[in-house]
Order: sequence, then structure tokens, then C-alpha cells
Amino acid sequence: MKRRVLFLCTGNSARSQMAEGLVNHFLGDRWEAFSAGTHPTGYVHPLAVQAMAELDIDISGQHSKSVDEFRGQNFDVVITLCDTAAQECPLWLGPGRAIHMGFPDPAQADGVMADRIDAFRQVRDNIREKVLHHLEAEVTELPGITQNFVVTGKGA
Repeated sequence: MKRRVLFLCTGNSARSQMAEGLVNHFLGDRWEAFSAGTHPTGYVHPLAVQAMAELDIDISGQHSKSVDEFRGQNFDVVITLCDTAAQECPLWLGPGRAIHMGFPDPAQADGVMADRIDAFRQVRDNIREKVLHHLEAEVTELPGITQNFVVTGKGA
């Protein structure tokens, strides 16, 4: 049975979308990834789609979702990818853990198009290295252990 991970960000347009795509592509045999935002933008950033396409990962069919869509669902791990989402993280009940792994928002990058896409590539590559390594280690360290988070409500 696959373990489930939920990635949270504020807008669910870039970092969490890329994390969802990376995990489902590279670790899809062991993990099922989802993403959501505390204040979803309503779109997936086109430069996130482009950066992922460079790795032959198509996230163009993903959409920006509210964390409310995941109420009552169980997750083994919840990972916040930005400081705002970590502060606004919904209340998670049940055994297990929520983890914060902060990455800069590539959508805030200034400059010409080459600079902006480079910001997305850098965040994509950092997420790939840090998040995938963590999830691979978690499966190795916790064989057969199921931890569940249930999305129940918004935290203070």
C-alpha cells in the first residue's frame, strides 16, 4: 500500500505543485502525493509547468486546490513548503508528523524571463533533492508503520 503525502503552500501554484509532480514521478511506486494551498491562486504557474517539463514531468493537468478539499482524508506525512503555510497550517490530528521544509517562492523572482525560469529550476531541483531524500529515508526507517493525519480544521 502506498503512503500518502500532502504538500502545503500558500498559493498552491508553484512549489507544492512541483513537489507533487516530483514525488508522483520518481517515488510513485511507494508514495502518492497531493498538494494544496491555504490561499490557492486558482492556477498552476506556467513557469512551474515549464520547469517540470524539462524533466519530462507533465504537471499541466494539475490544478490549484484549497486545503479544504482534503478535509477528512488521511495522510502519512504533511510537508509545508513555505513559511506562511507553516504558520497557517490546518490542525492535524492523529499520530504522525507534519514537517516544514522552506523553499523560496520562485513566482516572486524578478528579472528577465531567463532569470525567472532559473529561479523555478533552482527551487525544483532543491525540492527534488531535499524532499525526495526525506521521503525515501522515511520509508526505509519506518517499514510497515502507518501514520495517519486527518485534515480536520484550520489551526489558530
